Amino acid sequence: MRLLLPVLIGALSLTGCARSKMPPLTTDKPGGPGAPEGAAGRSEPLSFQVTRYPGGEPYDLTSDRGSVVLLDVWATWCEPCRDALPFYENLGREYASRGLKVYALNVDEDPRAVAPFLKEVKVSLPILLDQNAQVAERTLKVRGMPTMYLIDKRGVVRFVHEGFGEDFLTKYQSEIEALLAEPAP
Repeated sequence: MRLLLPVLIGALSLTGCARSKMPPLTTDKPGGPGAPEGAAGRSEPLSFQVTRYPGGEPYDLTSDRGSVVLLDVWATWCEPCRDALPFYENLGREYASRGLKVYALNVDEDPRAVAPFLKEVKVSLPILLDQNAQVAERTLKVRGMPTMYLIDKRGVVRFVHEGFGEDFLTKYQSEIEALLAEPAP
């Protein structure tokens, strides 16, 4: 029994964090099983509205048509999210001049937990607040965290990565490069 607990903790840290409503996944496929309509070869653009943190201004995903969007769904209680957010922020810096926009969609019940988390992790990504995880659960069909979506210039989800590992850098860069090379709609 003593050995089982460290093994379970290790497994969770490698595959991502799970919400009670979302079983953890370890899949990492284009348009993976947690992908919303529009992924895996479908052509419907993704659409949702949330608010920006900290000011509460509205954000509409459709405003980023013409750009490639990396959307990371995260929570302050998710340990792998601590590693993923700075990683995605670096990708954002690397590809911003070519049209990549990076957002972190937070699903915490209490948005007051966000500020101390961001200060501790030292990230300054644009944060979006998903009230009651409505977008994450109903629109994106997130089943584990973190989950990252790569959305093409037309607004279509093209890649979904559940969990996080820095060894995915080459794959992420390749996918981002391919989406950035596509013509604007």
